[in-house]
Amino acid sequence: MHFDSCQDNNLNKKKRVLIKFSGEALSDENGFGIDLDVLKFIAQEIKGLYEEGLEIGIVVGGGNIIRGVTAAQSGLIKRTSGDYMGMLATVINAVAIQEALESLGLCVRVQSGIDITEVCESYIYRRAIRHLDKGRIVIFAAGTGNPYFTTDTAAVLRAIEIEAEVIVKATKVNGVYDKDPNKFKGAKLLDRLSYDDALRDHIKVMDDTAIALAKDNKLPIIVCNMFKSKHLIDVLVHGRGEFSRVG
Repeated sequence: MHFDSCQDNNLNKKKRVLIKFSGEALSDENGFGIDLDVLKFIAQEIKGLYEEGLEIGIVVGGGNIIRGVTAAQSGLIKRTSGDYMGMLATVINAVAIQEALESLGLCVRVQSGIDITEVCESYIYRRAIRHLDKGRIVIFAAGTGNPYFTTDTAAVLRAIEIEAEVIVKATKVNGVYDKDPNKFKGAKLLDRLSYDDALRDHIKVMDDTAIALAKDNKLPIIVCNMFKSKHLIDVLVHGRGEFSRVG
């Protein structure tokens, strides 16, 4: 049965989370564009979380379309312009995710850090919280709205603003390792580490600005594999499965 989740309801949701994943997570086998099968899988996983009673915010990168830093390295495009191009790429991804989730009967809003009112709402944190309170999923696009800040930093910032209990960095690996698991067979999964561990050892959880912001606001970071079916539910609802926690 199709349901109208846009109605103003009182579901008494108890846990608010923000999920961050890269634009590359949406890409095809060549690492570019949007793979519709992947998009459908991600939407189904998020729907599963929603049905468990979680309030969900999402931040997605734009690296499957363009990365500002990479574009600027050529010298042809200035870093500031490259970063703005990257922000626009995240809006494309956000609208794609919105459409995929709405096709599953969910009510979704996209809020952008830069004004594109013909496409989506502008970011206003009180409005975002109101959407979450009403049982809507909110996708935050365009990063912080400022160049030189990563989408990881934007995700931590939005998580703090909407008072999320935890931020989840959803990846293609099971968590944080002491070595690159794609290069070293003996790489060890780190179940728990401190913010200082992540900063000091430059462990690739998030960039240092994002980790420092999470530390200052005591926001836990969970790193887990989003491409195992129902794994996000196992981690966030049942506290089981393989994952790493920072903080």
